[in-house]
Amino acid sequence: MIADRSPIVGHAVAAITPLALLIGTYLLFAGHNNPGGGFAAGLVFGAVLILRTIAGVQKPVDAPLLMAAGLIVIAIVTAAPIFWGDYFGDQAVVSAELPILGKIKSGSALPFDIGVTAIVIGLVASLLDGLSLIDADGDLTT
Repeated sequence: MIADRSPIVGHAVAAITPLALLIGTYLLFAGHNNPGGGFAAGLVFGAVLILRTIAGVQKPVDAPLLMAAGLIVIAIVTAAPIFWGDYFGDQAVVSAELPILGKIKSGSALPFDIGVTAIVIGLVASLLDGLSLIDADGDLTT
């Protein structure tokens, strides 16, 4: 592993991870009205997963479980409006007035984007597995 040969790489990846996670979270929440969204956030989180896996900081996540959970969330969010008499895939928007933050609004697009993010992260983890970078024990191969 790279971290075994160079501890600087492992520390650098561990240090940059919180910033990358913050950027990915911003992209996830800002994606409804600005550029970004579930796919862009999933790519940033996937890049973090790749860096941390290659550097040996963490073992990869369970790809099929993430993709299945994301697909279930997306199916529920898109099918739920039918039960209220709306169209399939219709978005519901909720707004609230918070004391410090002011008026915030969110809708059913947020859980949909979270499902897309889970699918993209699962695909990245599956890619790592498919490239044979991970052995049967979940460890990085050299």
